[in-house]
Amino acid sequence: MSKFDEKVALYKKFMDDRNLRSNTELLAAVTKGLGPSIYKKDAETVSGSDPKELATVKNNFLIKKLGLADSKELDEGIEEVMERIGKSERNKYRACVYYMLVKKFDKEAVYGF
Repeated sequence: MSKFDEKVALYKKFMDDRNLRSNTELLAAVTKGLGPSIYKKDAETVSGSDPKELATVKNNFLIKKLGLADSKELDEGIEEVMERIGKSERNKYRACVYYMLVKKFDKEAVYGF
């Protein structure tokens, strides 16, 4: 199993353990889109309590990558994802957060789904 496949399996298990349904192929596509950041401990996770980090998720992923317009709905979507994963969860894997945002905003087509 490659290091990439190990990461996808880790993220899939993370979601399964929290009863968050996921499509493994889409999760792999989202993970691949993150590039080498998945291998860096700090970049691999999202801090749900850091406003700067959440702004990065909004600007770099939702607006730039998914092509969504800046709105209050984006902030609400991020907040909803953080709640579903669990506020007390220290390791909110970026691939899982982004996957859930893709599903939330029906942007699977960005990844060819």
